[in-house]
This record gives sequence, C-alpha cells and structure tokens, in this order.
Amino acid sequence: MPEPSTYAPDPRLARRIRQFSLSLALLAVILAAWGIASRVAARNALIKQTAADSVVTVVTVHPTMSAVGEDLVLPGSVRAYTEAPIYARTSGYLKAWYADIGTPVRKGQLLAAIETPEVDQQLAQALADLASARANLALALSTNERWKKLLATDSVSRQDADQKAADAAAKQAAADSAAANVARLRELESFKRVVAPFNGIVTARNTDVGALINAGETAGNELFRVADTHELRIYVEVPEAYASAIKPGVPGELHFAEQPGESYEARTVRTAGALDPGTRTLEVELQLANARSAILPGAYTEVHFKLKADSKALRLPANTVLFRAAGLQVATVDRNDRIKLKSIVMGRDFGSTVEVLSGLDAADTVVLNPPDSSVNGERVRIAPNNPS
Repeated sequence: MPEPSTYAPDPRLARRIRQFSLSLALLAVILAAWGIASRVAARNALIKQTAADSVVTVVTVHPTMSAVGEDLVLPGSVRAYTEAPIYARTSGYLKAWYADIGTPVRKGQLLAAIETPEVDQQLAQALADLASARANLALALSTNERWKKLLATDSVSRQDADQKAADAAAKQAAADSAAANVARLRELESFKRVVAPFNGIVTARNTDVGALINAGETAGNELFRVADTHELRIYVEVPEAYASAIKPGVPGELHFAEQPGESYEARTVRTAGALDPGTRTLEVELQLANARSAILPGAYTEVHFKLKADSKALRLPANTVLFRAAGLQVATVDRNDRIKLKSIVMGRDFGSTVEVLSGLDAADTVVLNPPDSSVNGERVRIAPNNPS
C-alpha cells in the first residue's frame, strides 16, 4: 500500500499564476476594446468621408455687364457693284471678238461682231416690199385725188369715189407696215454689234469665232460677262437676334484670308427690311470703294460689326444654362452653400457667352457646368481657388 504524499503547493506560485492569468485576461479585454473602438472610429470616419464626398464641388462665376460693345462676326459675299451677262439679240455666226477676260471696256465699246446672212436677206426683202408698198400708195393717192375732182362735177358716183379713198387708206397702212418691218430688221442688224452696256471689265468670254449664235437669254447662250468693280457690294445674312441692331449707316470692318493683317472699312447702305422665312436672317448690303481693284468680286470675307453695349443686360458663360422642361434655368449658390434654381429669359447668343435679359441679379453666384440632377436645396461645396 503506497504511502500518502506529503508535498504541499507553494502559495506564491499559485498567486503568480493567478496574477498572470488576470494579466492575460485584462490584456485580452484591452485588445478587444481597442479593436472595437478602432472599428467604430473607422466607421464614423467612413460615414463622415462618405457624407463629405456626397457634397458636389462646384466652380462658380458672377454675371458680368460689359461696357464694351459686342464684336459680331459674320460671313459675307463680295459682288461687283454692277454685273451683267451679255446675250445675243440676233442669230448667226460669230465673226470676231475684240475683248477677252480681264479687258477693261467702256460703255458702247464693241465686244464682238456677228454675221447674220438670214437677217440681211430678210432686210433686203423688207426694203423691196417697202418700195412696192410706197409705189402702190403713190398710185392710190393720185387716183383718189382724181376721183375726188370727178365727184365734184358729178362725173362719178360717190360709191366709186369712196372705194378709191378706202384703197388709198389701205395702201397707206400697207406702206406703214412695210416701213415698220424694215425698222425692226434694221434693229436686228444693229445687234450684230455686241457692245458693253457700261464701264467695267470683262470677267467671262464664252464664245469664239465661228460659233453658232442663238438669240435670246437661254442656258449656255451667254457671250460675255461684264462687271463694274470700281465699287463693291458686300452681302451679309444677319441672324434675327441682331437684326434690330443693324441699320443703314452702321460701319463694318472687312477681313480677307488672303490679306492677313489687312482690314477695310465698309458702310451699311441698306437692309432687306424683312427676315427670310426660311433662314430667319436679314439680308444686309454694305458698299466698299475699290478704285485700286484690291478686292476681287466673288471673294469670301468676314464682316465685323461693332455693336453697342446693352446697359441692362447681363452676360453669363454659355455653359451655365440648364435646359429644363420649365424653360431655361441657372443654378445659383446661396449664403448657406445650397443650390437655388432660377428661371431666366435669354437674349442674344454670343457663342461662348449668352445675354440674360431677366431673372438674374448681378450679385448672384452662378454654377459653371451644373449637373443635370441639380435640385433646389442641394448642398454644394465651392471649389478652392474659385474664379469668382
């Protein structure tokens, strides 16, 4: 039978074990508390960051009121002051031409000569018919005079005398008709000479010696084109929004791509007085002196109009406007950094900027490129280094 153990545990060791266990438990509690606290802090930070990120950062501007007039730039078309196509008034064959393209001509100067054998024969026949009609008229007149004398002595009846008078009147009408036909053919004969209708320059020659000439204004029958370029007409189509600002007397500045750095002063002389219903534009004519022929007709030009500033209208960048079902609106930022939508009435569109006639104050802070989802009361953050 074994003997009972006489070993007794050391109370100090047991106490150390208990202290170590308590330390481990306390450390575990501290670690657990720290983990929970860090998670809560991270969650709160995430919530705050998410809330901060949900606030849209915007760039704002203020409406401007320019004291300088707007520079309206429009395309223009340059035309000769007077330009006319030259057609033949008689048929035949071209005998010779005397002016080529680029030739300066004076009014009445001969441009070409046409051979008209058929018209010549018709004129000769008409002259013969006129001579025959005049001979018959002379006989009828003398016969009428004799019968008038015989009637006075009752040698012939009044009926016979009236017939002779009527025959003389008919012969007179026939002679007048023959004379008119001769005059017509002589006019056609004069059209064998093609002459310049005014002082100018020949800009086109569409015929040559021996070409068949058909009288009349039909496609392909143009012989020459003459243009008077001492002064030029410039035609511009002005949009409806600016039509009321362009009146006779308004100056315009012309710029040509082929002459960089050069500009020409022109003046507005007239407007169409009505808008084109198809394009909603007003046709405007300017005139430019061209004594040195520095500008060629048919050129393209940029016309710059200096318009007066409107002291009542504000201007905004074009990318501030929202197109909504309620109409045109802009997003403004109030003192509490919240969105306030305002409906506006827009005037002229200058491309990069627009004119605001009403609905906005000069002190308003307007959002650039506002999101389409912008609503009233939405909180926003104004970007640092904001242009406004």
